Amino acid sequence: MQLLRRPVEHFFSRADVSINGSRPWDIRVNDNRFYREVLTKGSLGLGESYMRGQWSTEDLEGLFYRLCSSNLERTSQRIPGQNFGPLIDLFINKQTHSRAKSNAEHHYNLGNDLFFEFLGKFKNYSCGYFDDAETLDDAQIAKMHKLCQLLDLKEGDRLLDVGGGWGEFAKFAATKYNCDVTSINIAQEQINHAREHCRDTSVEIVKSDYRDMTGSYNKIAVIAMFTHVGHKNYRQFMQTMSRLLEPGGKMVMETVGGVESKTRCEPWTNKYIFPGGLIPSMEQIDHSINGLFQRDSVDEFGDDYAVTLQHWHRNFISAWPRLRAHYSESMRLMFEYFFLSVAGDFRAKGLLHYHIAFSKISSNATH
Repeated sequence: MQLLRRPVEHFFSRADVSINGSRPWDIRVNDNRFYREVLTKGSLGLGESYMRGQWSTEDLEGLFYRLCSSNLERTSQRIPGQNFGPLIDLFINKQTHSRAKSNAEHHYNLGNDLFFEFLGKFKNYSCGYFDDAETLDDAQIAKMHKLCQLLDLKEGDRLLDVGGGWGEFAKFAATKYNCDVTSINIAQEQINHAREHCRDTSVEIVKSDYRDMTGSYNKIAVIAMFTHVGHKNYRQFMQTMSRLLEPGGKMVMETVGGVESKTRCEPWTNKYIFPGGLIPSMEQIDHSINGLFQRDSVDEFGDDYAVTLQHWHRNFISAWPRLRAHYSESMRLMFEYFFLSVAGDFRAKGLLHYHIAFSKISSNATH
């Protein structure tokens, strides 16, 4: 075991993290199998061994802030057993019609009760806007207003809400800005709630893949959905949005962004949280809109996502006594690892978060 421990200690020391050290972000090993997991599986093994309780730390967010700041989190994804992953992902479409449906069901159909315990009053599974807000609920209201303002949303507008989740933004836009909203989704548990939540409003909840949509809209909102599209489909997605959007129409996207262009998801996240997910770079987004949209504005507020994740984690831990009868300890550790590792990555600027406003390019402008 000493032979396995030394390289692991050396690896983490490069990020100022000690094994069995005394600082809050240091790793406490509870089971020596942790060393083999990290050496053979990299970032996947690090996450899986946390879910098994093989290691712990007082400050998981602080640990990942250091791993990401030192680039070790990225290095841990490149181990011999995963060398073929990036090559395969260049050619395999992980977000076909059938795969997109199963990918969505993997996470979003876990149970509405679980998600509603940590999301707060407003069921937005996306970043709050903490510019002038202190509470999570106020930050979500501010974010929804911000999106509507970027869309220049007005009474009578026909808004397409792509990947509408539990219907929160659709209801907000319909009731606060008096517009007609079509909200599309492929996760049945979310659809069931959204239809009830938006009852007696000008919102229509439609079960549909974005590729199958028809109709005409003068505004489109794409909120926390583009990370589920996949690099093989970026161009098709934008072509579809251009087809659905009227001339002179506006589109706003809220999305996590990467600092470099990738074709594969981090292995642990891909297996346990968002199968087939991929974080786009601004370069990839710009390439996908070429000749279809012009990018009018960009607002980056990744620091707010770290705060949002901290709120979600506190809510989740507070609710766990109610949830534990229906969900395993491994599930608790999985969500804890997800919230705080990603928060650390946002703090380290390894992840970014954008509001991007687009306007449709007229057909005449392309000639």
